[in-house]
Amino acid sequence: MTDTHYDRAPGDASALPDVEQGASSGVLVYTIGLALAVVLTAMSFWVANTSLLWVGGVSLGLTVLAIAQMGIHLVFFLHVTTGPDNTNNVMALAFGVLIVTLVVVGSLLIMADLNDNMMPAAELMNLQMQH
Repeated sequence: MTDTHYDRAPGDASALPDVEQGASSGVLVYTIGLALAVVLTAMSFWVANTSLLWVGGVSLGLTVLAIAQMGIHLVFFLHVTTGPDNTNNVMALAFGVLIVTLVVVGSLLIMADLNDNMMPAAELMNLQMQH
């Protein structure tokens, strides 16, 4: 017997079928999600403006907080989990992440190649002066 109770997102109406859930349960879940999102946002502003962290660690800290923020939004607001009834949502999310990754990495590769093939500024100025 497989118990899928643990594969449910917070606030999912079918998480506890034998317990009746009212509107207050949904409001509580959204309130918890909002509170966590606000705390992570405040922490991001603190990380960006503090001098207590190593300068190289600021970008890493912001990246970790951004990923945590995405996780909060996915679980508490979009109710995306690994449950069997969420397979299509997870696959769509994975495909979206793949497309965004391909676009960002491809754009960075193209810009790096263009930068490598640019004429040096001094030669460009000399070429313009000759004409």
